[in-house]
Amino acid sequence: MHYFLFIIRTAFEDFRRSKLQTFLTSLGIMIGVFAVIMLTALGLGLKKYISDQFDALGTNTLFIAPGKLLEGGGFGASSLLGNRFDIKDLNRLKRIKNIIGIAPLSSKSGEAKGTVKSEFVNIFFTSDDFFSITGFTIDKGRFFDNTDIEKRAKVLVAGPKIAEKLFGSSIEALDKKVAIDNVNFMIVGVIKSKGGGGFGGPDYDSYFFGPYTTGFLFNPDKQFIRFAIKTNADASLADVKDDINKEMLRRYEEDDFSIVEPTEILSVVNSIFGIMNIVLIAIASISLLVGGIGIMNIMYVTVSDKTREIGIRRAIGARKNDILFQFLIEGVALSIIGGTLGLGLAFVGVLLVQNFFPAYIDLPSVLLALGVSSGIGIIFGVLPARKAANLEPVEAIRYE
Repeated sequence: MHYFLFIIRTAFEDFRRSKLQTFLTSLGIMIGVFAVIMLTALGLGLKKYISDQFDALGTNTLFIAPGKLLEGGGFGASSLLGNRFDIKDLNRLKRIKNIIGIAPLSSKSGEAKGTVKSEFVNIFFTSDDFFSITGFTIDKGRFFDNTDIEKRAKVLVAGPKIAEKLFGSSIEALDKKVAIDNVNFMIVGVIKSKGGGGFGGPDYDSYFFGPYTTGFLFNPDKQFIRFAIKTNADASLADVKDDINKEMLRRYEEDDFSIVEPTEILSVVNSIFGIMNIVLIAIASISLLVGGIGIMNIMYVTVSDKTREIGIRRAIGARKNDILFQFLIEGVALSIIGGTLGLGLAFVGVLLVQNFFPAYIDLPSVLLALGVSSGIGIIFGVLPARKAANLEPVEAIRYE
């Protein structure tokens, strides 16, 4: 134990005498650990964010999309090119037992003119059930209701981001008119922040929402891109899916539509992002390899600089294993220094990212980072350490 502490103290004394060299040697490991930990934290945060979004939908929610949405464990291309639904489908679905809410969905993009500025916006035209199905809550004003739908009222509910951009604030947007493609709408409500917009997801805070009947102004064919359905909590979801499937097959072929649960979509999304995360971490790990090579190079230089010292130690009784152990300790110490610095930098990075994204670092990531950095020190320190241990005492003492 005494000897072990002596070796560690000697290694850190050497590092203290050459601070810049130590830092530069550990830099590759530091960058690699930082990159791996940050990507892992972002992946964990993304998984949590997606899970939270789907949890808000509840367990009694279904989506009907055109084409085959889930094909071969992924998102089917046919879902992007499939048939669109229409008002007849909506009326048929409303008659199905145990469906307590249904939200058809169509979309429109255009330039919106507010009092502060103009902005290109997206509008979802849907029913009043959409807000309860997706877990939206109102912040200012009100949601549009069934009366607005029946009257085809030109009213909109705004996301907080777009309200602020167009009018300066949510409160200023309330009861104001906004012109979208020369059609005037009244903003009757502003939702509470829903978040989103990262990694290709919809940024609901930047959307407008209007009655689906009003959307027929821009959608004369009265078609919908999908339906969101809320079922009776006491009903069997499988039975409701079966009833919907039978109803849809009256007008469409089996490959023309998909009926999916949020958990099915969540599973596919998580698997896709899981693979992406592995690929990104593998790319980031290249810097760990570079850092390991840097440690090996500097350890070879250290062996050359300490050749006489090694010869003297061997001459007075040090064994080969003692020399091997000394240089392995130095390699591992350099790696741990770099890993610790990278971990600290990653903690700072995650704290900054958490202001707008739920990234977090878990214990397995920390243990993995320190374990990998230690392993790199051992792997890349072996060859220089073996070279030092195999030096002949007499030749080493005579080395200039």
